[in-house]
Amino acid sequence: MEADGFVRRRRMTAETPGGDAAVAGASAGAEIRWLTGRFLGVSEGIVGTLVPRIGGECELNAVQLYGSQEVSEMSEPDYEGLPRGASTSTYMLAGAVAGIMEHCLMFPIDCVKTRMQSLQPDPAARYRNVMEALWRIMKTEGIWRPIRGLNATAVGAGPAHALYFACYEKLKKSLSDVIHPGANSHLANGAAGCVATLLHDAAMNPAEVVKQRMQMYNSPYRGVLDCVRCVWQREGLGAFYRSYTTQLTMNVPFQALHFITYEYLQELLNPQRHYNPASHMVSGALAGAIAAAATTPLDVCKTLLNTQESLALHPLSQSGGHISGLAHAFRTVYRLGGLPAYFKGVQARVIYQVPSTAISWSVYEFFKYVITKHQLERWRSQRDAEK
Repeated sequence: MEADGFVRRRRMTAETPGGDAAVAGASAGAEIRWLTGRFLGVSEGIVGTLVPRIGGECELNAVQLYGSQEVSEMSEPDYEGLPRGASTSTYMLAGAVAGIMEHCLMFPIDCVKTRMQSLQPDPAARYRNVMEALWRIMKTEGIWRPIRGLNATAVGAGPAHALYFACYEKLKKSLSDVIHPGANSHLANGAAGCVATLLHDAAMNPAEVVKQRMQMYNSPYRGVLDCVRCVWQREGLGAFYRSYTTQLTMNVPFQALHFITYEYLQELLNPQRHYNPASHMVSGALAGAIAAAATTPLDVCKTLLNTQESLALHPLSQSGGHISGLAHAFRTVYRLGGLPAYFKGVQARVIYQVPSTAISWSVYEFFKYVITKHQLERWRSQRDAEK
């Protein structure tokens, strides 16, 4: 059978001196990360991992790509390992789908969270818990009220999460190779999550402003475009990024804690890093809950900066001022409610984040797996057609 290139699996063993345990351990933990060109359309190379064996011996499972040669044997591809070699476009597409589904499915709970973080709520908008709030909103304001502003979120979530996951995956691998070659590095995971957050929030912040203003009780806006026009005319372009620094101050520690926890739980529940829906869901849910509870005070300040809540602004109304900056928001929250005010809506925030991050990771890992598998099957079809 003649072909431009073919894949052959081979096994090799490498002996390490029994007296040098440090060298043996380092060799056993190393990982060769070159990608095969025909799998994902990149340059020729090798895919393989060094697997430790008893007695300081290492076994190398390698897949080599050769030029035009005779193929005598073809091993079945290990679909479980495919997502490790996914392309940037795969990360972006899977991330965009995951982000849109996450925000759309959890939007009603997000609406309740925004309302419960109000510092000086209207008497008609004071709720005891999440379910009571959701029921009262639908009963008194209409069944569709909890999803008002959903279209703005969907438009922002797609590109924001595409950048977010692609940046995270690429930086995680690059930094891990530098910090802890051949192994998972929690420091690399946290750092990659922080950088990815910068891109995510830059794309998502304007949508957050519009969404939260439309979620508030007695919101005066007729729709998304009306909200954008009014904010632009009255407060200028800067209003869409007034909470950006606060958002970053909240999301950088949130995402660092989120990614470190997720990757740590994956090491415990899914050490082989195969596609495992249950482990992705559980890891995502627990990571989201821990990170959400820890960063609630910053989320309260972000909501205040985004909504510019009228009753909270009452002392400033004479001068037509706005709450601007994290320090100003923190002082305002304390003045209006003391220390407990920093944890307003914590229940709704955790209830929102648990399924939200579970959905996000489950959908992301699923689409990453399916897209990469489809790419390989398409390559195999093309190869078979050349026979």
